[in-house]
Amino acid sequence: MIAKLRRFTRLFRKDKTGNATIEFCIVFPVFMVLTVSAFETGLLMTRQMMLERGLDMAVRAVRLGTGREVDDEALRKMICNGAGIIPECLTELKVEMVELDPRNWTDLPRRPDCVDRNNPTAPSRNFVNGGSHELMVLRACALFDPIFPNFGIGIQLTKESKYYALVSTSVFVMEPG
Repeated sequence: MIAKLRRFTRLFRKDKTGNATIEFCIVFPVFMVLTVSAFETGLLMTRQMMLERGLDMAVRAVRLGTGREVDDEALRKMICNGAGIIPECLTELKVEMVELDPRNWTDLPRRPDCVDRNNPTAPSRNFVNGGSHELMVLRACALFDPIFPNFGIGIQLTKESKYYALVSTSVFVMEPG
């Protein structure tokens, strides 16, 4: 029995056909996962950068505003105009603006107020316009679907839900009006 097994393994070792196929089947999936993950991560980082840009431009407009108050809808439009590449921006973006007192500090909630896709008309958790010389925190949360949800980094992103959230925060002081 052992002699037959040795003879079979010796014949198997001598035959070189199929080597490239085995190597391809082992190496190709690794390179595909790396390529797809790199693309997904690059898009994620680009969207994060553009969300930061849109938020910075909106904060500049609010901070240096002409004294008029800004509502949730107008602020989301300003952020979306500055961000540019966020798909379905007005429906997938939610903002919260909170007034902070530096002498009586209270932390913001750890979880940002993001759009609830099951209830998209839910109002913002916190949205308060500040007065002159007040410290304000503006936090924006945008939801995105991964391009490859069942492959590469998309698998890690969708363990809790079917989307990922990008959050951008800015702190500023309202200019005197």
